[in-house]
Amino acid sequence: MANPELLQRLITAAGPSGHETDPARVWREGCSAFANEVGADNVGSSYARVAGTGGGPMLAIVGHIDEIGLIVTYIDDDGYLYMSGIGGWDIQVLVGQRVRLRGPTGDVTGVVGKKPIHLIKQEERDRASKITDLWVDIGARTRAEAESHVGVGDSAVIDSHAADLPNGRLVSRAIDNRIGAFVVLEALHRYSLAPGAARVVAVATTQEEIAYHGGGALVSAFGVQPRAAIVVDVTFATDHPGMEKKELGDHKLGGGPVLCRGSIISPVLLGIIRASAQRAGIAYSMHAVGRDTSTDADAIHIAREGIATAVVAVPNRYMHSPNEMVSLDDLDRAAELLAESCRAITAATDFTARD
Repeated sequence: MANPELLQRLITAAGPSGHETDPARVWREGCSAFANEVGADNVGSSYARVAGTGGGPMLAIVGHIDEIGLIVTYIDDDGYLYMSGIGGWDIQVLVGQRVRLRGPTGDVTGVVGKKPIHLIKQEERDRASKITDLWVDIGARTRAEAESHVGVGDSAVIDSHAADLPNGRLVSRAIDNRIGAFVVLEALHRYSLAPGAARVVAVATTQEEIAYHGGGALVSAFGVQPRAAIVVDVTFATDHPGMEKKELGDHKLGGGPVLCRGSIISPVLLGIIRASAQRAGIAYSMHAVGRDTSTDADAIHIAREGIATAVVAVPNRYMHSPNEMVSLDDLDRAAELLAESCRAITAATDFTARD
């Protein structure tokens, strides 16, 4: 996988939805060596452009850069912090975790506290924890001491570290979807080395994990004004126990990217991506989406007068946990597939066909 140092920096940086400044800065720095233009918009999304050889339409390749996280809602008199979720949490994974809070003077370490199992009544032991049952202990003795380090509205992430496992597996928090932002950056770099006719802009969007209103993707769709967009996100790997392939499809780590086909997906753009994969010998699997995709594509495809949109996904085990897992080979193949698909788009490409 090209540029592993940049990938490591991206997934190490803390950036919950609405607090993406650190990973966004890393992403823009990574683009600055090869892009014609690099910048950011008012909601924090970043973009990088490659002009192409001219005559082709504007194409956006999009990966959201935010992650799920926590936000401080209250500090009590004894210095304990109470939190709410940013994005979709399984609260059980928070119990006993170490967290990294972004305070006004720097990072602050805390631990998620809960009453010890010995002191929980037998009839309550099987009850799932609620976030209101938990607190964060930063070692402070008073509210004033705690408030000298953190305040209401400060964000936090799980303080876990990336690890390389056998067979090219990467484990980390923030895989969803820091790796999507990395893939579009890497794809733009590869495209810049041998550009086609299309003008291509890579976008690292913000606020996808809370994007009931469209998030940074909707703003970017108006700002960038692409004719077409390929969204890169993660999808559920179904090669581990408990997954139902009849519902989700057959998607393996190391099996290549997953191409979505369904109601909001442009058949023209999907056809270009599939043909590009076949020409390049890139293995892929298919995923049916009968309604929305739960990605940035849902906001992008109905923006402006309508944008031809496709989704390329990376299989991900243990999504929304401190230890998500992907295959580095899948990241490489996804980046190569995007670069090849961008080169296949010309001035003659007609995105209006729907059959």
